[in-house]
Parts: sequence; structure tokens; C-alpha cells
Amino acid sequence: MARDFDVAVIGAGPGGYVAAIRAAQLGLKVAVIERAELGGICLNWGCIPTKALLRSAEVLHLMHEAQSFGLSAEGIGFDLDAIVKRSRGVSRQLSSGVAHLLRKNGVEVIRGRARLSGPTTVEVEAETPRSIEAGAVILATGARARVLPGLEPDGQRIWSYRHALVPPFLPRRLAVLGSGAIGIEFASFYRALGVEVTVIELAPRILPVEDAEIAALATRSFEKQGMRILAGASIETATRGEDGLSLTIRQGETRIEMAADALISAVGIVGNVEDLGLEDLGVTIERSHVVTDARCRTGVPGLYAIGDVAGAPWLAHKASHEGVMVAEHLAGLTVHPIRADRIAGCTYCRPQIASVGLTEEKARAAGHEIRVGRFPFIGNGKAIALGEAEGLIKTIFDAKTGELLGAHMVGAEVTELIQGFVVAMGLETTEAELMETVFPHPTLSEMMHESTLAAWERALHI
Repeated sequence: MARDFDVAVIGAGPGGYVAAIRAAQLGLKVAVIERAELGGICLNWGCIPTKALLRSAEVLHLMHEAQSFGLSAEGIGFDLDAIVKRSRGVSRQLSSGVAHLLRKNGVEVIRGRARLSGPTTVEVEAETPRSIEAGAVILATGARARVLPGLEPDGQRIWSYRHALVPPFLPRRLAVLGSGAIGIEFASFYRALGVEVTVIELAPRILPVEDAEIAALATRSFEKQGMRILAGASIETATRGEDGLSLTIRQGETRIEMAADALISAVGIVGNVEDLGLEDLGVTIERSHVVTDARCRTGVPGLYAIGDVAGAPWLAHKASHEGVMVAEHLAGLTVHPIRADRIAGCTYCRPQIASVGLTEEKARAAGHEIRVGRFPFIGNGKAIALGEAEGLIKTIFDAKTGELLGAHMVGAEVTELIQGFVVAMGLETTEAELMETVFPHPTLSEMMHESTLAAWERALHI
């Protein structure tokens, strides 16, 4: 059968559009099929618009802190509609940028809903239906919010992340169910606007995937800001009314009755695997995600899956790099599987949280004899000058080999700092190279050096 394209990509999110661009750069004829906005959830309803909202919250916080910087500001306030409008504008700008990049690289964009009738045959449902035969197909269909029975979002009292990005009103009392990155970022944003925020988490502590020490420091900071944290808790009932929600929360042996104007449900995601024809092709699906090998192959010849639909970690940068890897593999280049333990996770709350590699608990459980270094923000001149003296840099090394096993941070701009440790792990750097590295002064990055020194009891400024 004659091929229409060398590669067909289903989904134009951060995995799909990057895969399409890289494949086109390598001389392949590429089509990307998208039923909604270019850029996917990340760009339109996730990573990017939430960061725009959080930037507004950060500026508002700094305005309230003006006096501590020797400045004066009067009549401080905010316009929620204007904040949301800016956020949506940022997403539109970047979505149009993706369209430009696809055109520039000669990728054909096909609008419609895709379904596989064969491993490399795509049927597109659109105003003008189309059948496409490709040399390979890359599934990049992403994921959507998990919905719990009884807590189905209605856009009025119970919100998904989409509703939280374009809220119908500013609640006075907000409950946030789930304390992963999505839940905590929205909790941080709305708390900055003066909303009474309660975070409800089923696990024994919030931020359950983070290092326990970092999570504890973040918890104290959130509570200091006025957030209410209910860990080890679940919602038994949620009754919707004209004036709000009546929640019954179970925390251990205690039952808590709580009123809220709205609730954000942020309890995870499920892969978009339905109505793609995967079952008929024999694709293995586990817990709503496509099972792949280290090179994103599904087991069906010619069919690949990348990003959220292929499982954890559910991160846009992981999806993008998988897209590049698959594109280069299809072009005949030598590729190396991505190591999940070297992918950083970032949460853009206040204070920020970032991590890569093993937590202290997991490093010990894996049998490592470890050295742990800690350096607090209060010991860093740049942090004090910025008025950001709250935070900690924590590093975990193998005591015998000096291998950097993990790095965990909480504090200002740590989402920008973490990449230094990601590069170090990729280069298989030991503590010796990190100790000998000259970090510029004054910078927050100096704390990365000091934390490494601290693991060998050589810290200079604490």
C-alpha cells in the first residue's frame, strides 16, 4: 500500500508536536492529527496558563511586601477577570506559535478525531473524512482529569483544572482535593488572592511523591500562609446547594463538617485511550495507559506511544523528549532510552518545589549507604537580598562512590535551579566534580555547592 506519510502523529501536545517537528527536520514526511487546540492540554489548559496565573499571584505577593523593600504601595488589589484574560492570552500566543513551527517545518496539520483501523492506518473523522496510511504512527493523545463518583465537575461548585483556570467566580472558601502539583499550585494561587483554602489529601502527608523532609517544610510554609492542611483525609459526602457545598470529611477517626463555595478535584489523571481502536490491534493497556518498552514501542509493529498516554511520569518535558527519541529512531538514528529517575519534577507554588532522583527514604530502601547534604536559604546572601530566606537544598549521595542519587529543593526559583543537578546526574558527576565547580556569587545556585559540601561535612556558610 502506498504511504501518504512516513509518520502520522495523533495529538499535537508537547509530545506530539515536538515529535512531528523533529521527524520533519530529519527529512520525513509528517502529518499531525489534532481534534482541539495545538499545544494540547499543557499549553492551553495546564502548564502554561497556570504559570501565568501564578506569576500574577507572585507579583501581588511582592506588592504586599513592598514596605519590607523600602517601597510604598497604596490601593493594592487585583482584577480576577484581567488575571484570567492575561493567562488565556499567553496560551493563545503560544498555540499560534506551535502552528507557525509546524508550518515552518512542513508538517501537515489535519483537524479531526483519529482512530486506527490498522497499526499504521488512521481514519480521521472530520467534515471531510480521510484515511491515512503511514510508515509509523505515534500516539500522543495525552490524558484527562480523573473523576471520582459523587464529585463530578459541574463548573459551578465542583471544578476540574479547566474550571479553576477560568473560574465563574472568586470563592471565599475553597477546598482542594489532592495535593500533587496541580492541586498545590491552584491552592497557592487562590490563597494569594485571599481565598480561605483547605487542602484535603488521602495520603499521610501532602506532596506524597516528594522527599518527606521537603514536604514537611512546604507544609509549614503553606500553613504559615493560612492554608488549612488535612492529610490522611478523604471526602465522604459532598452536597451541592445554591449557596455552596457541604462536605463531610473523614480524617482518621474524626469526622469534619465543612462548608465551601467551591471544590477543585485534582486527584490524578487517566490516559486518553478510548475510541482509538487499540484493543482491536492487540495493544496492551494497563490502568488506562498504553504499555510500551523503553523506546516507546507498543508491541504492535509501527505503533508507538509517548507522553501521558504512555504512563508516568506525567510531565510535558518527558513527553517532548520521548517524541524526539521516537522521531530519531524512525529516521534511523541511534537513540538511548530516557531514564525516568533523571527527569525533574517541579511544582510552581510559593515556595517552589523541585526534585530529581531518589528521595532519602527510597535511597535507603534501595540499599544505598548514603550521605545527605542540607543547606538552608537563610545561609545564602542572594536569598536574603531577595527577601526569600525560606527554603532548603537537599542532596543525597552514595557514600561509597560519590554518585549523586537525588536532589530535592524547596524555596524561591528552585524550579530553575534543579536542572543543574539533572545535568550532573546525566554526566554521572560525583561529589568531587561538584565540589570543584566554581559557582558564581552571589547566586542562589551557590546553595547547590554548599549542600554538596555539607554531605561531606565541609559546608562553609552554615
